[in-house]
Amino acid sequence: MNALVATSVFGLFMVATVGLGLLAVRGRAGTGGGLAEWSVGGRSLGAVFIWVLMAGESYTSFSYLGAAGWGYNHGAPVLYVVAYMSCGYAVGYVVGPMLWRYARRHDLVGITDIIAHRYGRPWLGALVAVLATVFLLPYIQLQITGMGVVVSVISYGTISLELGYFVAFAVTTGFVVVSGLRGSAWVSVLKDVLVIGTLGFLAVYVPTHYFDGYGPLLDRLLDEKRAWLTLPGAGGEAGGLGTAWFATTSLLNALTVVIFPTTVAGYLGARSADALRRNAIWLPAYNVLLFVPMLLGMAAIFVVPGLAGADSNLALFRLVVDSLPAWAVGIIGVAAALSSVVPMAVFMLVIGTMWGRSVLSLVPRLRARQKGAAQVVVVAAGVIALVMTYTVPNTLVRLSLISYEAMAQLLPMLLLGLVWRRLTVVGGLAGLAVGVATVCSLVFSGHDPVWGINAGIVALAANLVVAVGVTYAGSPDRLDGRPDGRPDAEVLAHDSLADDGDDGGDDRDARDGGAGAASSRGFSAG
Repeated sequence: MNALVATSVFGLFMVATVGLGLLAVRGRAGTGGGLAEWSVGGRSLGAVFIWVLMAGESYTSFSYLGAAGWGYNHGAPVLYVVAYMSCGYAVGYVVGPMLWRYARRHDLVGITDIIAHRYGRPWLGALVAVLATVFLLPYIQLQITGMGVVVSVISYGTISLELGYFVAFAVTTGFVVVSGLRGSAWVSVLKDVLVIGTLGFLAVYVPTHYFDGYGPLLDRLLDEKRAWLTLPGAGGEAGGLGTAWFATTSLLNALTVVIFPTTVAGYLGARSADALRRNAIWLPAYNVLLFVPMLLGMAAIFVVPGLAGADSNLALFRLVVDSLPAWAVGIIGVAAALSSVVPMAVFMLVIGTMWGRSVLSLVPRLRARQKGAAQVVVVAAGVIALVMTYTVPNTLVRLSLISYEAMAQLLPMLLLGLVWRRLTVVGGLAGLAVGVATVCSLVFSGHDPVWGINAGIVALAANLVVAVGVTYAGSPDRLDGRPDGRPDAEVLAHDSLADDGDDGGDDRDARDGGAGAASSRGFSAG
């Protein structure tokens, strides 16, 4: 009976999720936005929708599973998530408006588009799209896995993991293909209401129910599990999660999150640069809720001791299923499931957009059908992640170990390139190759962290040195055998803090179809 009640609640909300996605695009078919309407919401999302959409980066299945599992196994080191996201929002205060203006001025829809335009080479956008896809697929697989676990647990074991995986794939693919970024933003509103409500409830309920309040819980942690409350956590220095790791990981991730393709999709969907600045100010407050699963994961040590390996990720849900009625289990399960659906949808959408705009559009007959091509790629990416989840799950799990650190290696080519005209294609590619190779060699040889430092930041330092060195050692970029004669105003990004927030100039550039906009469409092969 419990399984029937919980799964019925879950099923109703999943139907509502798909319905919300369809409702989000009702009446938008005639806007003529094409790929831009589908992939970046027609660049028309206001402050509220951008806030909930970008907050979705904070709350994935990791919030309910991984954060609690890290709290259970390690303790304090998991706080790096709060640190890097909060610092990343501060960096995004500058970077977000800069990328938004650049993309809007030149009619671009993603990081591959931006890189192709900056260096004047469509094939470079295609290369970055392929590389980024390799490092984004693990995130789709992780969200499929997370939602499958949630579905199986809240059904009290009556639904298998394999069926749970398929439900995750079907629900997400169903609404993102039709509704795009706008649908994800609408569903984010539902998700955030449930996340805030359920985590707020659990923050009060679990300590009260199991420990008679926070005082006894914290006293017990101090008496019995003191190591969980300080760095390097329960693993000790041997676990490699000490102060140096915490600082370097927080720094690397704070820099990387602002150019992560899904974050940039949120930036480009905004109605104005000012909306992004307001979001950068308020988004850190949303991270307060991340303390809840982290702390409750530590509380679970005393309630469900002995969880090992992947089972430790179920620490929070063990408390939920063991002590709450089935309808409540269902609602909490929905919140956790939507925390998989929304980010997974954006990952799939971003992969589709990159391929539709930067790869498949290189084929002349597909150039006029970018949106349709992107939607096909969305389904293909989901199928690949689903099949690999069933057949060779460890392959994508291993890739996930390097995905964030490898994505960081795009920082010099993208951000440095947008503010420094001298950076060349050869320099950027040489740095990227060295950075990715360094990350892969360190991580897969078991040397992450290296000397207590995040391997990704070591690779990024090598990347930057090589990119700058090769640039100075070589000659300036040439296009079609001639010097790149485009003016700096077309190639470089504006200082996002140097103006008063008037976006009219960007709007006029886009509407007037001036030289910059026209040339960018040629460079992006779109």
